Amino acid sequence: MTTDQPQHRRIKSYVLRTGRITGSQEQALTNLFPLYGVECPAPGQTLELQTLFAKEQPVVIEIGFGMGTSLVTMAKENPQLNYLGIEVHTPGVGNALKLIEQEQLTNIKVACHDAIEILQALPENSLGGLQLFFPDPWHKARHHKRRIVNQEFMALVTRALVSGGFVHMATDWENYAEHMLEVLNATPNLENTAPDQMYIPRPASRPLTKFEQRGHRLGHGVWDLYFLKK
Repeated sequence: MTTDQPQHRRIKSYVLRTGRITGSQEQALTNLFPLYGVECPAPGQTLELQTLFAKEQPVVIEIGFGMGTSLVTMAKENPQLNYLGIEVHTPGVGNALKLIEQEQLTNIKVACHDAIEILQALPENSLGGLQLFFPDPWHKARHHKRRIVNQEFMALVTRALVSGGFVHMATDWENYAEHMLEVLNATPNLENTAPDQMYIPRPASRPLTKFEQRGHRLGHGVWDLYFLKK
């Protein structure tokens, strides 16, 4: 008897694309992932974040770091924090590994896995912050169910966050920004840091990417949300 029950499958917020991977990225995955990579624990086991890093200090998770440039920059500029980047696309993971090796950073690790499953493996009150920058907006109404930001996702995040831990999201889709704001406002134990209870100006701590610079030139808006766990 098969145990496959499609009706109970979680709708994922991403589609794996077979993007072109360069030789150096592939080499980094082979040679550097054992140094800087993190495997997701088996179901039922926990991921003890502090055991991953040389120094015991707050851990920030970034989901969907793209090619890793922004995340590695943040890790370099904030040695008082540890970073765990999660990305499902192997070219980006390979590129991030190369950058980490180039900078010889000890406060950053990467995982090539479904972020939800990693969040499920975290102990309560173990996470210093969660970053989600420019996730796939799934802009067509029929695809909104694929958006990663929903109440189930936020329940996992807030469970893992320490008191005073942060949630920082950014998007260049206004409709998604409104959706994020609605979900975060409805999440227990989260407090909006924006004075008007809406969005914050882009903080200097979030590097300005080429993608965002291009958007600015085209007149696109960007919305940042920054909440703290009470």
